[in-house]
Amino acid sequence: MNKKLAAALSGGAVLMVAVSGCSDGGDKGPDPKLVSWAKTVCDAVPAQDAKIRSANASIAAIATDTNLPPKEAQKTYAAAFQDMSEGYKALADALDSAGAPPGIDGGAKLQQDAAKNLVGLSTSYTDLKKKVDGLNTKDQGKFAKGLKEVALQTKEVGKQSDSGTQALKRLESGDVKEAMAEQPSCKVAASGSAQPTASTTAG
Repeated sequence: MNKKLAAALSGGAVLMVAVSGCSDGGDKGPDPKLVSWAKTVCDAVPAQDAKIRSANASIAAIATDTNLPPKEAQKTYAAAFQDMSEGYKALADALDSAGAPPGIDGGAKLQQDAAKNLVGLSTSYTDLKKKVDGLNTKDQGKFAKGLKEVALQTKEVGKQSDSGTQALKRLESGDVKEAMAEQPSCKVAASGSAQPTASTTAG
C-alpha cells in the first residue's frame, strides 16, 4: 500500500520539470523584459524543487519498510505533505510576484492559470497532511486502513498534478520557454528533477 502512496506522490517532481524545462532556443533572443520576468520565477525554483524532491524521497524511503512503527510513518508522511504544500505555495507566490510574462499574448491568463493550479496543489497537500495527522497510530489495522484512504486521495491529487503540469506547459512555451532556458536556476532545477521522478515511481 505504501508503494501506491509513494507512486501517487511522484507528480511533484514532474511538475518541477514542467516549470523549469529548458530548450535549445531559437535564432533570436527573447525580450530582455521577458528574461527579467523569467529570472524572477526561476530564482524561486531551486529551493522549492529541492524541498519537493526531498519530500518524495522520504516517502520512497519508507514505502517498503513494513516494520516502521505507525507513529514514525505518520510523522514522515505528514512532514512530506507539509513540505510539498509549502513548496507549491512558494512557486505560486513566485508566479504571482512576477505577474504576467511581458509581450506574451494571453500571458496574464496563462500565468494566473498556472498559479491557480499550484495553489490548488498546495491546498490538497495540506488536506492530506491533516488526514495523516488524524490517523489512529495505536491500532495497526486502523492505521493501515486510514493510509489506504490517504492513498486514494493522493490519486486525485495526482490528477490535479497532471492538470497543473499542462497549465505550466501552456505558460512555458515559445518565448517564455526560451527566456527560462537562459536562467541557470531553472537549468539546475530541471537537471535535478528528472531523477527523483523515475526513482519514486520505480517501486
